[in-house]
Amino acid sequence: AMAAFVVVPITPRIGIVDRLDIGLLFFLAMTALTVYGVAVGGWASNSKYSLLGGVRSAAQMISYEVFMGLALMGVVILAGSFDLRQIVIAQQGLWYAVLQPVGMILFFVAGVAGIHRLPFDLPEAENELVAGFHTEYSSMKFGMFFVGEYVGMVLLASMVTVLYLGGWDGPLLPPILWFLLKMGSILVLLVLLRAALPRPRYDQLMAMGWKIMLPLSLLNLMATGGALLAIKGPLTS
Repeated sequence: AMAAFVVVPITPRIGIVDRLDIGLLFFLAMTALTVYGVAVGGWASNSKYSLLGGVRSAAQMISYEVFMGLALMGVVILAGSFDLRQIVIAQQGLWYAVLQPVGMILFFVAGVAGIHRLPFDLPEAENELVAGFHTEYSSMKFGMFFVGEYVGMVLLASMVTVLYLGGWDGPLLPPILWFLLKMGSILVLLVLLRAALPRPRYDQLMAMGWKIMLPLSLLNLMATGGALLAIKGPLTS
């Protein structure tokens, strides 16, 4: 999760990597790796509750990574680049939250499921699995699991800001304040979700992903491509 921050542009002058043509692909690759820690951590505990939590987490995170990637393709089509800085620059004047509201919602929901925060915390459901994949862990090992989860929250908020809310773009205030305000708003929303929504059953979670989010993400992708083709006309050599 921390490695993915390498490609996040905070302001025009603040960021670890100045420009990376495959920045969005790097983000997806790093987030896909997070499933290994949870799945192997649950399996290594030698506990049936931890094993079930690890299996749930692996299925949930791998499934929702598919929808997350498809939701992002609308942004890539509009910006014409995988470079996160270019995506922010392309939003000057009109954020992609306006042009891609369905894509933003799909990306956010898939991101919440990927970091298994409520209402998608099925891998650690205390009323079913005691504590799921981290049942047998304490002290620093327990702490590291949750550091990863909270880093994932900040990463998700940062990516929603960069991809859909114009990144550092905004009037009057310095760019870094705009970025922090937008990111903080998403973090507040994540906290409110935890207090407001109940946890679904595991079969409902997976059915929602494959029966609702997958068709919606494909429709959003086709609609974005069709609209852009209608506006700009067919590509010519």
